[in-house]
Amino acid sequence: MIAEIITIGDEILIGQIVDTNSAWMAQKLNLAGIKVKQITSISDDRMDILNTLHQASQRADIILITGGLGPTKDDITKKTLAEYFKTDLRTDLDALENVKQIFARYKVEVSEINKKQAEVLENCTILLNKNGTAPGMWVEEKQKIYVSMPGVPFEMMYMMEDLVIPKIKEKFKLPNIYHHTILTAGIGESILAEKISDIEDSLPEQIKLAYLPRLGMVRLRLSGSGPDANSLNSEILAFSKKIVDIISEYVIIESDTALEKAILDFMQSKKLTLSTAESCTGGYISHLITQHSGSSKVFLGGAVSYSNQLKVSMLGVSEQTLLDFGAVSEETVKEMAIGAQNKYKSDYSISVSGIAGPDGGSNEKPVGTVWIAISGKNKILTKKYTFGNKRAQNIERASVSALTLLFKLLKEEQA
Repeated sequence: MIAEIITIGDEILIGQIVDTNSAWMAQKLNLAGIKVKQITSISDDRMDILNTLHQASQRADIILITGGLGPTKDDITKKTLAEYFKTDLRTDLDALENVKQIFARYKVEVSEINKKQAEVLENCTILLNKNGTAPGMWVEEKQKIYVSMPGVPFEMMYMMEDLVIPKIKEKFKLPNIYHHTILTAGIGESILAEKISDIEDSLPEQIKLAYLPRLGMVRLRLSGSGPDANSLNSEILAFSKKIVDIISEYVIIESDTALEKAILDFMQSKKLTLSTAESCTGGYISHLITQHSGSSKVFLGGAVSYSNQLKVSMLGVSEQTLLDFGAVSEETVKEMAIGAQNKYKSDYSISVSGIAGPDGGSNEKPVGTVWIAISGKNKILTKKYTFGNKRAQNIERASVSALTLLFKLLKEEQA
């Protein structure tokens, strides 16, 4: 079963909004056993929509369309779909009642333009929108399925999960699909590939291995499909075990989980606390941690100490250390980590100091030089990194490297 996703809207093409719908839809379709062949973003233009629908019908069994269902003149999807299917629009009474109920909730009169939201294709099965006024439309034409949904994410998500995917599952017998993710850090993609090349070569046809690299991390995703779910799961897990046995020192978790979330979960299970002392990362490590619900059970707080003065007053770094070795040094990050641990009374602390760039470097300490320290229960780990000259990348790399070093010490001390 092949699907294609079409997102309609000038706002996507000019970068005014990011198309998060397609990624979410592709994930849900994949889990249901439906392969996504292509994702296309197009403008609110009649000919663009007509041409894209025609091309998609040559490639896919299911064409999923989002956007352009609003009541204003720039929303032309419904009229263009009517032209494509050579049909008319009709007012659906259930959709109209839904519009009236939503407006009644806010004690607002329904205008004629809002009533147009209840207009749907003559040849469609309506998908009532419980979270908005624009209904979805399901059309079966020439052995293809077309589904048009609103572009508002929470409206589309409800329709996909509660209406569209269940309806597809009723209509077709879909294969079982299973994914298993291994999150690694501290090892490059090419070195990783060399280490597990024999296992990769031995994978059967129904199981694929994908490398998903990101700054400082690589996700390995084993994917498979087949008629017997239990047999498939067991086979993939067996290959996962072989891989983990070879690269165990770099494995963070066997789950599609963010690095910082895996660390938070581990520390919470051990009733451990964490603090931070950030200079060049400017609070980015704290941001990564606190974006996750429940982080307060582990993360106590931290200092963003850009200036030397604040390193001294907030973290107790010695003025002599700064004078002798500079802010970007092993000696300074050690004292920053110890200072955070003592000030905030945490079990572990992270400290980072470096030159994020693009300027501020020297021959001795070029842009991209970063020192990281992790203070634990029994020891302090320090490491020097030399990244590139891109500020944003250096901040992200430093943060990921700091979290990876923290996890290494956690594994060592909590073993």
